[in-house]
Amino acid sequence: MRLAVFQPNIPGNFGSIFRTMACFGGAVDVIGPCGFPISEKALRRAGMDYTNHVEIRFHDDWAAFQAVPRWRLVLMTTRGATPLHAFRFEPGDTLLMGRESAGVPDDVHVAADARVVIPMRPGLRSLNVAVSAGIAAWAATPQLGSHSITDA
Repeated sequence: MRLAVFQPNIPGNFGSIFRTMACFGGAVDVIGPCGFPISEKALRRAGMDYTNHVEIRFHDDWAAFQAVPRWRLVLMTTRGATPLHAFRFEPGDTLLMGRESAGVPDDVHVAADARVVIPMRPGLRSLNVAVSAGIAAWAATPQLGSHSITDA
């Protein structure tokens, strides 16, 4: 499983996602442009000592990301139609997380193969994007029949 982040704009959240995916054995796609500079030094700082434990791909923009073949694109969104506990993950899925400040634009929302929501109390806006990424990656692991999301 891969986790894609759409135009991340908070370095701390990006670092948390990066570290989470390293621990789960996943890979990260970064869809630019980012709201902060990304360099090898910044990645080491954000991922601490985890930079050698996660595959990361950079895409200049949404069009460049779409040009890469993949299985299914699963958007995690507060506008999701399927609750996370009811969604069936498949090997090869790419989870897509929106920008912290605005989610994803409508054209990206429509391009997703599935739209999944993490249920929460009514009246609250959303969870932190890094927390949501961790919850979604963790939820996928037992469905894929393993303790590591790359063992599937």
